[in-house]
This record gives sequence, structure tokens and C-alpha cells, in this order.
Amino acid sequence: MAEWIIGIIESYGYLGIVALMILENVFPPIPSELIMPFAGFAAARGEMSTTGVVLAGTAGSLLGTLPWYAAGRWLSSERLKTWADRHGRWLAVSADDIDRTDRWFDRRGRLAVFFGRMVPTVRTLISVPAGLVAMPWPQFLLWSAAGSILWVGGLTAVGYVLHEQYDQVGDWLNPVAQMVLVVIVGVYLYRVVTFKKRAAR
Repeated sequence: MAEWIIGIIESYGYLGIVALMILENVFPPIPSELIMPFAGFAAARGEMSTTGVVLAGTAGSLLGTLPWYAAGRWLSSERLKTWADRHGRWLAVSADDIDRTDRWFDRRGRLAVFFGRMVPTVRTLISVPAGLVAMPWPQFLLWSAAGSILWVGGLTAVGYVLHEQYDQVGDWLNPVAQMVLVVIVGVYLYRVVTFKKRAAR
């Protein structure tokens, strides 16, 4: 995959970065931890401008959030509550859980989107609850952009500094992404197992 990503950036430049970052958000196994550090390395070699790389990466990241946000809007809290009444155990949520999440997201949603855009795996998932609670899309884009530009800028800077060793960034961040995924799966399984007890309470 690394050679394919590098080939896209070398062939299409900024447009390649935009396209790869869209795919990274829609299809998470394509890692921004490799895309942006290589783009930073290319900027260090003078092949692209650092500002252009960061703007292209941020634009692609934002465009990639929209399908998941739209999916959340289409699903809606009311539809999810209907599904929870029928299949609550396997969704690992009840209608009351959804109402509590809606209230929490109303209060903390902006910070959740901002910080979520800088956490591997969560970067993609955070768009769905934002859509579910119908966070206004200008607000969603604003906080997504703020978090994304820090994430993209940080990865670009590391690639710029590391030069030929840019691929080490993925090695550093992969354990973090795996740990986050394990935690998410663990929480889901716990909620499935304890669903009846929580529903009874």
C-alpha cells in the first residue's frame, strides 16, 4: 500500500493528497499516518509547498467526513431509537442511552468533534454521532477543520523533519490506533453482555 500511496502523490500532487485523504476517512485502512508524512517529505525536497500540502490534506479530510455525517443525519436519533427498541442488545444501546448521548453531545459535541479528529480510528467514527444529533453542518465543518488541520499539520511537520524516515510515523502511531480499536470493541462487547442489567435499571 505504501508504494501505491507514494505513486499517487508523486503523480497527482495536491489533488492526489486530497483524494487519498478522502479515501482515508471513508475507508480507514488507508492511513493518514503514511499519506501526510510522505507529503511532508516531498515538501522538504521542494517538490510541493508545505502550506499547499497542509491545505490539501485538510480539504481531503473534511470532504471525507461528509459521507459519515450524512449517514448519521439520514439515520437520525429517532430511527436509531426505533431500532434500539427492536435490537437493543446487538446495537448495545437502549432508547434511553440514545437520549442521554444526545444531551451530552448537545453540551460537548463541539469539543468531541475537535479532539476526535486527532485520534486514530475515532477520526472517522466521530462524524456519525454528529450527524445523529443533527449538529449544524457549518459548526460540524468548523470544528472538524480545526481538529483536522492540527492533525494534518502535525503529520506533515513530522514528515518534513524526518525526511527519508517519514515511514516511521506509522510505526509509532499504529499501536495507538490498535489500542483505540481494542478499547472500542471491548466496550461494545461489555455493553452487549450487560445489556439486560442496564435495561432493567
